[in-house]
Amino acid sequence: MTTFDARPQAAIGSRPPGWLFSILVDGLAGECDAVFPFQERTALEPACVATARRFVDRTLGTWGVSDIAFECQLVVSELVTNAIRHGGGAAQLRLLTHGPELACVVTDHSRTVPVAATPDVFSEYGRGLRLVDALCSGWGWLTTGASRKCVWAVLAN
Repeated sequence: MTTFDARPQAAIGSRPPGWLFSILVDGLAGECDAVFPFQERTALEPACVATARRFVDRTLGTWGVSDIAFECQLVVSELVTNAIRHGGGAAQLRLLTHGPELACVVTDHSRTVPVAATPDVFSEYGRGLRLVDALCSGWGWLTTGASRKCVWAVLAN
C-alpha cells in the first residue's frame, strides 16, 4: 500500500518479527549481521546519510542480495535522516538477514518515538516514514537503555 493511511499501527511501535526481537532484545546472533557505528562528531551531519547508503550497497553486495539495495538505501536514508533531525544523531546502523527478510536498524540518542506525519500537499517534510511503511513489510521501534532507541524496518528479500 502506498496511501497515507497504510498500516497506521506501525506508527505506534509494532513488535518486530520474532527473529529480529530475539537478536535486538535477547542478544542472539543473526544469520548475516553487519554493523556500522557512526562517529559521534559526525552523527548530526547530513553527510552520514550518504555514508550509510554506501555501507548498505557494499554490505548487500557482499551478501549477494543487491536486487533490493535501492529500496534498502531509501529506507536507511529515511531512518538515518530522522535520527539526525529528531533523535539527537545516529549512533549505529545495523543490517540483518533472516531467510527472505532483511532488517535495517538505526539506533539514535533519544527515546522520542517516531511518528508518521500527515503532510499536506505543500509540506516539504513529513513523508519519510510513509515511504518506509510503503516499502517495508513492517517497521517500529524499541527503546534500549535510558537514552536510546532502535528504529527497525523489515524488507522482503
